[in-house]
Amino acid sequence: MNTWSPERVAEAAGARLLSARAAAGGPERVTIDSRDASPGALFVGLVGENTDGGLFASQALAAGAWGVLTTAEHAENARKSGHFGAIMALEDPLKALQNLATAWRRHLGAKVIGVTGSTGKTTTKDLLLGLLRPHRRTVASRANFNTEIGLPLEILNAPQETEVLVLEMGMRGAGQIAELAAIAEPDVAVIVSIGPVHLELLGTIEAVAAAKAELIAGLRAGGTAVVPAEGPLLEPHLRDDVTTVTFGATTGDVRLISVHDHGGGARVEIETPAGRIELDVPFTQAHLQRNLLAATAAAQAVGVTPHGRVEVVLSPGRGQRLALPGGVTLIDDCYNANPMSMQAALDDLRATASRHPGARQVAILGDMLELGPEERRFHEQIGAYATETHVDVLVTVGPRAAAMATRYDGEVHAADDAVAAARIAAQLIEPGDVVLVKASRGVGLELVCKAMTDEVRV
Repeated sequence: MNTWSPERVAEAAGARLLSARAAAGGPERVTIDSRDASPGALFVGLVGENTDGGLFASQALAAGAWGVLTTAEHAENARKSGHFGAIMALEDPLKALQNLATAWRRHLGAKVIGVTGSTGKTTTKDLLLGLLRPHRRTVASRANFNTEIGLPLEILNAPQETEVLVLEMGMRGAGQIAELAAIAEPDVAVIVSIGPVHLELLGTIEAVAAAKAELIAGLRAGGTAVVPAEGPLLEPHLRDDVTTVTFGATTGDVRLISVHDHGGGARVEIETPAGRIELDVPFTQAHLQRNLLAATAAAQAVGVTPHGRVEVVLSPGRGQRLALPGGVTLIDDCYNANPMSMQAALDDLRATASRHPGARQVAILGDMLELGPEERRFHEQIGAYATETHVDVLVTVGPRAAAMATRYDGEVHAADDAVAAARIAAQLIEPGDVVLVKASRGVGLELVCKAMTDEVRV
């Protein structure tokens, strides 16, 4: 937005421009952190539960920020401070941030791909970046910038030359995906999966499907919906005025034909509406291959048919394999968990161990949160699945995960929290073990992974 005048920025945000004193050109970036409000930045002072960011508007201008956007009271105080910069006011700064993001998205003219799902949305976003980057100037949202605050920030920080914008969209309840779609105005909606997540708020898996399908409802006529081929949960939400592309391991418009492992990667042959393609990917996990199908369908929807070698950098805590001393293999999948992703991770543990003859499978599994009244049953089912996949040692972390032991038939250890789990791991892991670490984000099992890699001593 560095070519936009203060007047244009204020108009796009729906805000009043109180002062444009010495604000040359437009902002180079947008931030909600006053500590990051250096020259060229537009600081948006959001009203939070604990802190009112507008209190720091004058401080941001003093640090050289291009301008500030906050509530009328704080904007007026900033104007009286005498500091240079554009000063804009709106009683709801978050709405202003979202308005500005939509205006910038329209100005870019880029194709926008929205990605959501009960599991796999982050890795699908990462895969899409790898598929598209050799062909289009592509920006993908970072880390967990997938909320009503994070998503507009990612749009606003996309450079002028962006051709494709890949935006992850997270949710916990009904209406949240609809809000994100209204901001981003996607051309392509990708729903990677539907499963038992956020049941504490939504109640049923049908309600989960309806909440995720808000992304399809948010498409413009003529857009593309990319959805799983298996399962009827999304069928009531499909639209006649958009193109629907299905994907699946064995069925769908985009599907796997063959997989040939080689070293730490695989050559994957995929059937697509545009014909068969071959991709060389740096992973072998079945769930990542499935996510690759969704990403391929979305890439084709914006005019890119990928081929050849795909360079992918997965976001931290999403199944990375780390080789540790003594021949130990760590599968760091600690970022989040639900019943679907937990089963996929146990499948990955088994497949990884099969490539290391004689290796023990060690699963360090923590609480899965927000599962509602059926949470004990879901945890028990994971314990049973650990038995089915021949896990040798199970470490449960937290009061909910303890229920896994009731259906698990093997060596089991119980830890109250991540600190205790790290201590147990240090004592029981043997040379050659393959170790999976996974739980919901709130359990904090990244501490276990750091302890195993000697970054943290417990």
